[in-house]
Amino acid sequence: MKTAIVTGASSGLGRELARQIEDVFPDIECYWLIARRAEQLESLAISLPGKTTICISLDLCDPMSFITLQERLAAEKPEISLLVNCAGCGFLGRMGEVDTASQTRMVDLNVRALTAITNIVIPYMPEGAHILNVSSIASFCPNPRMTVYSSTKAYVSSFTVGLGEELRRRSVSVTAVCPGPMATEFLSLAGITGHSSTFEFLPYCDQVKVAGGALRAAKAGRTIYTPKLFYKFFRVLAKLTPSQLLVKFVKT
Repeated sequence: MKTAIVTGASSGLGRELARQIEDVFPDIECYWLIARRAEQLESLAISLPGKTTICISLDLCDPMSFITLQERLAAEKPEISLLVNCAGCGFLGRMGEVDTASQTRMVDLNVRALTAITNIVIPYMPEGAHILNVSSIASFCPNPRMTVYSSTKAYVSSFTVGLGEELRRRSVSVTAVCPGPMATEFLSLAGITGHSSTFEFLPYCDQVKVAGGALRAAKAGRTIYTPKLFYKFFRVLAKLTPSQLLVKFVKT
């Protein structure tokens, strides 16, 4: 049975990605949904009729969660056709002013967890499988007041490119989606709502369209997918402009 694993599936973009998998990958019959909030996973599972859904409540900042998932994979040996790494977090604030636990949580979830989950799942991925990593436009250039977050997302995008080349021989594609801000709970949890004039200026992405576009990009084997013309332009600009200069204009 072809299986998809989706982390961060309880809300926001992760939830929307899980909902739209069937539209792009109709042959996937089983979904493993991973997040901390079990009730929201169960609610999502109910909205996916006709699919076998397994809800796995894990805190991916806890290293024991990797052991739990690894043991389950070893026991069930599923065929993972799609891995969606969507679990992530961000916090607005300057280094030295935001509490250390929040700063390191971004590294733990955005970098360590994504790396660990991918490493654990790859042995169960057959030829033709796909990995979709959720990055951000913040990966294009360091963002003051979100320095740690933008650095973790730069890792995600770089990791995607390198891993894609590694897995080319196995015909497993790796895609990073780099959206702009979306109207999800991320903005309030990050402390961004009402505290950043930059975010008020930026055009927002529609999470429904982002999810569909990202899944189609993954199926097509694209390496980087950036929604909206505005952010495509920013990506090109970031490649051509020295980061020491551009960073002065992207302050959050």
